[in-house]
Amino acid sequence: MENEDFIYKILFVCTGNAYRSPICEALLKKLRPDLDVDSAGTKIVSKITKEAREYLMSEDAVQYLKKAPESIDNKQLEQYNVIIAMEHRHRDSVLKKCSECKNKIVVWDIPDKIFFLRKRTEKINNQMKKKVTEFAESLT
Repeated sequence: MENEDFIYKILFVCTGNAYRSPICEALLKKLRPDLDVDSAGTKIVSKITKEAREYLMSEDAVQYLKKAPESIDNKQLEQYNVIIAMEHRHRDSVLKKCSECKNKIVVWDIPDKIFFLRKRTEKINNQMKKKVTEFAESLT
């Protein structure tokens, strides 16, 4: 990242682009406004969850939350420097669309929350925040 004109591009990928990947996107945008951060889903849903919005409000990062889910089908995957997949199946979906992306994909193993069980959701939120913070710090 020595070149000042170079913009580092990161893409977070989950299933619906309704909870995990948009939360990670918003948290990283808050921590590192110098980066180009985006998120997408492999099978998008109609809207970002209310729970994602509430969590980001508690983290003072709701202003970085995207308006609507987006599909990896609409992304130029080869243009990203790092693609962070929440699970191995998301990595596999990216590779089907962009085999040359193999060396830029990282899998975080963050499971999907199931029906927003409070304890499980809290654990997943903490895991995402920790991973995003570590990633942001690793790029400095």
